[in-house]
Amino acid sequence: MAKFHFSLVSPERELYSAEVDQVDASGVEGDFGVLAGHAPFMTALKPSRVSVRDGQTLRVFQIEGGFADVTPQGFTLLAESATEVV
Repeated sequence: MAKFHFSLVSPERELYSAEVDQVDASGVEGDFGVLAGHAPFMTALKPSRVSVRDGQTLRVFQIEGGFADVTPQGFTLLAESATEVV
């Protein structure tokens, strides 16, 4: 599976940055998943969980709103606050 760059940033710091296979999140207009080559878009996010898949590894973050920005260079998620769910 093709990979793309994903960054999860909160006001305090960058929480996660890596080449990943898929990211699933919840926008204010509905849930969405991003794979390599996804069309560019920007949306506001609602408080929810964000799932990040890299091979067999799954990491989950709880976010409290923010914005998602998908570009040809990758996916940046700017969260109002975020913590990793363990």
